[in-house]
Amino acid sequence: MKLLNAAVFFILVPTLTPALDPLSTSVFMGSAAVAWQLLSPHSWLKCSLLECCNMKDTLNFSVIKMDLERKVFGQHLAIQTVLRALSANMYSKRPRKPLVMSFHGWTGTGKSFVSSIIAENLYQLNIPRRRFVHHFSTVLHFPHLSHVRLYEEQLQNWIRGNVSACPRSLFIFSEMDQMPHGLIDSIVPFLGYREEIEGVYYGKAIFIFLNNAGGDKITEIALDYWRRLKRREDIPVKELQFQLSEEIFRNRNSGFFHSQLIKKNLIDYFIPFLPLEYKHVKECVREELRVQGHPEDEDLIAEIALAMIDYPSEERLYSSKGCKTVASRVTLSI
Repeated sequence: MKLLNAAVFFILVPTLTPALDPLSTSVFMGSAAVAWQLLSPHSWLKCSLLECCNMKDTLNFSVIKMDLERKVFGQHLAIQTVLRALSANMYSKRPRKPLVMSFHGWTGTGKSFVSSIIAENLYQLNIPRRRFVHHFSTVLHFPHLSHVRLYEEQLQNWIRGNVSACPRSLFIFSEMDQMPHGLIDSIVPFLGYREEIEGVYYGKAIFIFLNNAGGDKITEIALDYWRRLKRREDIPVKELQFQLSEEIFRNRNSGFFHSQLIKKNLIDYFIPFLPLEYKHVKECVREELRVQGHPEDEDLIAEIALAMIDYPSEERLYSSKGCKTVASRVTLSI
């Protein structure tokens, strides 16, 4: 189709321009070329200036790896697993199912931040990101337990419609631990191993769930390693993933209580976000000082980070809020 459009364009132009002077001809030719680019469904110009679904099916993995390693602190397990998951999905010409990842950990450990980095690398321009990245907040979008049936229908229609428009759509569900029971199971048909559903192919879509549930179990395992004088870097991710799936399946406040997504093994990766230690919080404070335009002050960095380390009450090894309140603490301290 692109070749046909181009052929028609270059056949017609010579017949339209003989009577024009050279300057007018150049202007006409330039305008026509721009118009052709804007009318072409996925031209580079249209995708740069307006909005366009990501049809390249590629991510610059060196860039996203650098973003994650430079901006996300203390989450080696999460970074490794996310990169592996994205690579497997992106390098497959026609994935057999959508990529489904569930992020688990205490608040402030980087779950939302990592999902935003994925979105920014998938769609670098704001306009397409707003159109093809869909963020559902449980508190905002699904606040009433009595309206679950309505939410189920709306959610199915939204996913179906948007994947039809853009196969490489990204859906992010935050506050999963507050999701009404059973609601998330309404999207089960879209997450399985199917070629198409009513003519729509879902294999290139990406679903990310953000969940505080499971954070206590992750912290329990990390703390046990520390007490046995083992490094957190040595925690096997497979052990954490298995325990996470068991934990949230039994947890009534996880959004996945007895969920079909788990029963049918539709969640590809349970990704643990470890609790943040003093050294990680220091890095968060250092980065926030840079973002706010302040010089690094090692005494201030240490003071803020130390004040945030509060768990367990005796060892005071982790920040129970992660880096959640770092920005406000830096602002108040300057």
